[in-house]
Amino acid sequence: MSAKIPTGSVAFLLSHWRGRWEAAARWMTGLMPKGLYARSLLIVILPMVILQSVVAYFFMERHWQTVTFRLSAGVVRDISAVIELYKILPAEEARADLRKIAGQRLQLDVDLLPKQELPPPLPKPFFSLLDSALSRELALQIKRPFWIDTVGRSNLVEIQIMLDDGVLRVLTLRNSAYASNSHIFLMWMIGASLVLLAVAIAFLRNQIRPILRLATAAEDFGKGRDVELRPQGAREVRQATFAFFEMKRRIERAMEQRTAMLNGVSHDLRTILTRFKLSLALLEEGPETDALIRDVEEMQRMLEAYLAFARGDAGEQAVPTDIGALLEELKADAERHGHATQIRVSGEPIVTVRADAFKRCLFNLVSNAQRHGDRITIEAACDKRFLTINVDDDGPGIAPDQREDVFRPFFRLDEARNQDEGGTGLGLAIARDIARSHGGEIILAESPMGGLRASVRLPV
Repeated sequence: MSAKIPTGSVAFLLSHWRGRWEAAARWMTGLMPKGLYARSLLIVILPMVILQSVVAYFFMERHWQTVTFRLSAGVVRDISAVIELYKILPAEEARADLRKIAGQRLQLDVDLLPKQELPPPLPKPFFSLLDSALSRELALQIKRPFWIDTVGRSNLVEIQIMLDDGVLRVLTLRNSAYASNSHIFLMWMIGASLVLLAVAIAFLRNQIRPILRLATAAEDFGKGRDVELRPQGAREVRQATFAFFEMKRRIERAMEQRTAMLNGVSHDLRTILTRFKLSLALLEEGPETDALIRDVEEMQRMLEAYLAFARGDAGEQAVPTDIGALLEELKADAERHGHATQIRVSGEPIVTVRADAFKRCLFNLVSNAQRHGDRITIEAACDKRFLTINVDDDGPGIAPDQREDVFRPFFRLDEARNQDEGGTGLGLAIARDIARSHGGEIILAESPMGGLRASVRLPV
C-alpha cells in the first residue's frame, strides 16, 4: 500500500515554492532596467546575443572542432606513414629521398635526431583545440612517446616522436592541422551583429523620442506651463498625442467656462453689494448702520475669497521667477505687521511658475503663520529636481489628526487656532490648490520653533 501525503504538507510545499518563486521574480524585476528605452534595447539585444551565442557554440562544436580533428588526423596519418617507411628503408640515401618526398608532397619537414630524451611538456594553451586534437590522434595512431609545440611558432607546429634508434622531429604548417580561417566567420558574424544593433538602436531612439516628448508635454501641462508638441512617431504614439491634445482642450474649455461663469456671478453679486453700500450711505450714521456696514464689508471679503478659490490661477502664464525676491517681499509685508521674520535661501531658486498665483500661495501660508505666531522663519532650497519652501511659526500648531482636515474648503478649527475675524477657512485650501496646479504639494508638520511647519514642494 502506498502512503498518502497529508494535504497540509502538500499545501505547505506549494506555499513554500510559491514564495521562493515570487522572491526570485522580485529579484529579477529589481535587476531589470526601469526605462522604456533601456527595456526596448534589452528586447532587441538579448535575443540577438542568445542567437549568436547558440550559433557560435554549434559552429565551434560541430564544424570547427570536427574540421580540426579531421585535419589533425590526416597530418598524424602522414607522420605514421613516414615512420613506417623509415623502418622499411634502412639505407641513408633512401631516407634522404623520403624526407624530400615528405617535404614536397606531404608538406612535412622531417628530420631524424639522435636518441635523446624528449623536451619537458609545455603548458597547455588557453584555447587548446589543436593541442588536444593532435595529442589524441598521436596517442591513437602512433602509440609512442611524443612531444608537441603548437604555440612556439605562429604558423608552424613541431612534433617530436620517440623511435627505437632516435627522435623523429616533424614540422608542419599550422593550417594543415587546424581550421585557422574559422575565426573569419566569427568576425563576420560579430561585425554584422554590431551593424544590425547600431541600426536597431537608431530606429529605437527615433521611436522612443516621441513618447518622451509626450511625457514631457503632459508634465509641463500639469505644471501650468506652455506645451509645444506635434504628433510624431508610430501610429499608436500619434493617437496618444491626439488624445492628449483633446484632453488638454477639454480641460481648458472647462476652465474658461468656469471662469466666465464666475465672472458673471461676481459682477452680479458686486452690483448688489454696491447697492447695499449706496443705501447704507444714504442712511443716518448710528450703531445699527455701522453694524450693517461691517456685515457688507465681511460679505465682500468672503465673496472675494470664494471667487479666488473657485477661479484659481486661470489665465496666468508660467514664467521664470526669482523665489528669493518673492520671499523678500513676503518678509517685508510680515515685518510691517509686527512679526519678526527670517528667510534663508540655498541654491539658485529661479523656477518657472505662475508668479502671482504662487505668491498668493505663499502669502496665504505666511498670513496663516502671522495670525497664530509671533516669529516666522521661511527657508527655501532648490536642487536639480525640486524646490522646497518651509514656513515655520512659533504658534500653537495643529494636531496631527487635523492637519489634513484644514485643507478642506470652509473648514475651521476650534478656538485654539482659527476663530480669527474675517477668516473664511479657504486660505490653506487655496494654497494647496495652487501648489497642486504646479505639480507640487503642501504638507503640514511640527515646526522646530514649536508651532506649525508648512512645506511647499514643487518640481522644477
